[in-house]
Amino acid sequence: MVKLKERLATLTRMGRSELRKEWERVCKQPAPNLSADLLRLGIAYRLQEKAHRGLSRASLSELQTTAPARPAIKPGTRLVRSWNGRTISVLVEEDGFVFDDRNYPSLSAIAREVTGAHWSGPRFFGLRGLAANG
Repeated sequence: MVKLKERLATLTRMGRSELRKEWERVCKQPAPNLSADLLRLGIAYRLQEKAHRGLSRASLSELQTTAPARPAIKPGTRLVRSWNGRTISVLVEEDGFVFDDRNYPSLSAIAREVTGAHWSGPRFFGLRGLAANG
């Protein structure tokens, strides 16, 4: 436990480039483009997770039973909304979405295509709270 506390304390003295290297060492994957504070938090979480061997079975079970399942949009559903006088119609398919005879992996990609700006696809189409794969 002392070693963990020392490692966590060391993180507070690391700069962003050192944290990025530490992330790759601890997480075994390239560091995401995050601030030093967020890298520090992510590394600290992973170190603690390793030291304490993750969540207990009881905790994992409780999380699975308490988290409500979000309903998915069924294939065949058509989403329609108006944007700047234009009607946007999207068909939901098993593996994505069809808009203007083109396939898209997510609603967010369609919203970006339509608006030219980053949008949450489900929010753009008024589906807040529903799983929409994007």
